[in-house]
Amino acid sequence: MNLHEYQGKELLASFGVAIQRGVVLENIDDLEAKYNQLKEETGTDFVVVKAQIHAGGRGKGGGVKLAKNYDELKEHAGNILGMMLKTPQTQGGLDGEGKLVRKVLMTEDSYAPDFDACKEFYVSIMMDRARKQNVIIYSTEGGMDIEKVAEETPHLVHKEYIDPTLGLQGFQCRKVAFNLGLSGKAFKEMTKFISKLYAAFLGSDASLFEINPCLKTADDRIIAVDSKVTIDDNSLFRHPDLAAQRDKLEEDPAEVEAKEYGLSYVKLDGNVGCMVNGAGLAMATMDIIKLSGGDPANFLDVGGTADAERVEQAFDIILRDENVKCILINIFGGIVRCDRVAQGVVDAYKNMGDQINVPIIVRLQGTNADIAKKLIDESGLEVKSAIILQEAADLVTEAIS
Repeated sequence: MNLHEYQGKELLASFGVAIQRGVVLENIDDLEAKYNQLKEETGTDFVVVKAQIHAGGRGKGGGVKLAKNYDELKEHAGNILGMMLKTPQTQGGLDGEGKLVRKVLMTEDSYAPDFDACKEFYVSIMMDRARKQNVIIYSTEGGMDIEKVAEETPHLVHKEYIDPTLGLQGFQCRKVAFNLGLSGKAFKEMTKFISKLYAAFLGSDASLFEINPCLKTADDRIIAVDSKVTIDDNSLFRHPDLAAQRDKLEEDPAEVEAKEYGLSYVKLDGNVGCMVNGAGLAMATMDIIKLSGGDPANFLDVGGTADAERVEQAFDIILRDENVKCILINIFGGIVRCDRVAQGVVDAYKNMGDQINVPIIVRLQGTNADIAKKLIDESGLEVKSAIILQEAADLVTEAIS
């Protein structure tokens, strides 16, 4: 689950991480009151206005502006709030539709009073699955795309791996500060910053923290000027306060609806809809579709309860994608019997009628697979059945060619 910048900063602050202070604006009519609140809390003169959407590169699309007085603030806030913001990370990139900005964050100008004395760094924490360890990734080249830095100047990207049995050690925090070229007060502040940031990462069950930029101010404080925070969905039962902050308006509507039905759905860009039980089998199904000349349009795991109602819900979600030219249903009958799934497919097909206007291929293997195949074949519906996965993939290729 992704958090907005302001939510991520609130989370960091709750663990003692120093942040760039700000207030959230949702209605332009509240601008003056919010501005006065920010000025009272920070004594700021200049104000930075930041669009709050789940996408990076906001500045490149005009979603981050500096206001030097109230009139400029009113102009920038009015322009950004309600705009369709296009960034390199929104769907379609800078040429796409963009995302509607429903909130803006107004922050203090942390670079004042001496911009030249400030220094931007990049700091992130994530899991390195190959090493089975959390890793702190950091660089002196803050404020830039870290992918570009890693490609063009890889020696400027440092990694500090954390032994899970020992946790983050003090010498590792000092190593980060040293490699960033800090000394004196800034050195001490960075070691504290890294220690608290890692505590926040563990304490919130996050899968990603990205602070870009992490700023050394003119008076040698270290603060998070931006924050990208992703929380592990599987941990949300332990964090109802974070779960309550989920902004469903920032997520794909079909994915949100699928979660409400208990389906695991992720939209992709292909032309073959997939309905599978089990994440591993779903990945294998997508692979064989790709190898057979097709392109998966989605990841959809119906879980162990593939009855008529759930199959119908899955059909409905898949068919909303206009790119889908064919649907492959691939079920392994372990926990759920194949004949039950087959009956669910037949019932759902009949209930939906003309809504299903693309070829359906059903591959059922496992408990009562033979009975299931017979049910499909004798249903009289335009549904093709298969037992072998490659056979099903070949039928998909034939359907979309």
